Amino acid sequence: MVKIDILIKEGKISKINELEMERYINFFEKSHKNNLEHCNFVIKAFPRWSIISGYYAMHDITKLLLAKEFRIKIEIEVHATTIKVLRELIKNKDILLLMEKGYSEFLFLANDLAKAKKDRVKAQYYTGTEYMRKDYEKRAEEFMKDVVSPFISKIKKLAEKND
Repeated sequence: MVKIDILIKEGKISKINELEMERYINFFEKSHKNNLEHCNFVIKAFPRWSIISGYYAMHDITKLLLAKEFRIKIEIEVHATTIKVLRELIKNKDILLLMEKGYSEFLFLANDLAKAKKDRVKAQYYTGTEYMRKDYEKRAEEFMKDVVSPFISKIKKLAEKND
């Protein structure tokens, strides 16, 4: 397991100073809610974006928890580092598994989009079909129900315990 002090020495995380704390917390309180709202809003019309927004809602509420509870700010390699810090500080296996699943789904989509950038015609055909739209819609709904909602609920309960 990665130790917090090593991540600080590597410059991947830092402690949030007092002057920055309120702004940092306000940003992540709003951004995780905005991403969750967007995730729900586009789930039928743009399911791939729903998955991406759902992951970012998870990511942002995690960074909110890390800031509030531990005064930790993620600086570099933010997605992977957030998961490393979460693993180190939070021993709730359910939360960790959901975050890792969310990150994996995000990486899958990011890789898919990177491939599409190299081969636009193929990507347009692949993602533009009715079959793929329905497939992603189903995946987005399952992702929201099985990963995003339970994760956010568990993070909120964890934060309440620490208040």
